[in-house]
Amino acid sequence: MKWVTREKARVDRVACPWLIRRFIDAQAEFLFVPAETVMEVAAKEEAIPYDVEGVELGHHGDLCSFDAFLAEYHLTDPALHELAKIVRGADTSARDLTPESWGLYAVATGFREISMNDHENLAKQFPAYDALYAYCRQRLSQPRGR
Repeated sequence: MKWVTREKARVDRVACPWLIRRFIDAQAEFLFVPAETVMEVAAKEEAIPYDVEGVELGHHGDLCSFDAFLAEYHLTDPALHELAKIVRGADTSARDLTPESWGLYAVATGFREISMNDHENLAKQFPAYDALYAYCRQRLSQPRGR
């Protein structure tokens, strides 16, 4: 499947491709275009738009696009839902939502700045999301109070 979103990806527009590749469609193709052309490109390329205003896989209330993907694709893994809190905090003005959110925002901003394009940005950041997912899994597996 093809997916399309705004160029110059940070946080949600990187977290969602990570989620898609790891849990929805390992062969997914991602298109990054100017914001004003997302819907036009989606129609032309038969691509699914995400993280743009007015689409199902976008922000709704206090929730971000990552949350929308979890709901739409019925992903119930508790570690993904913990990761969603981190992503939501980093992608919205609620950066104090989790202790990790400010760090993710900083790392995502830095990777965007040092990447030549959005595809390189994804390649650089996917290991960070793999690590955050592993961290969430490990944290949930430990008894409370440790």
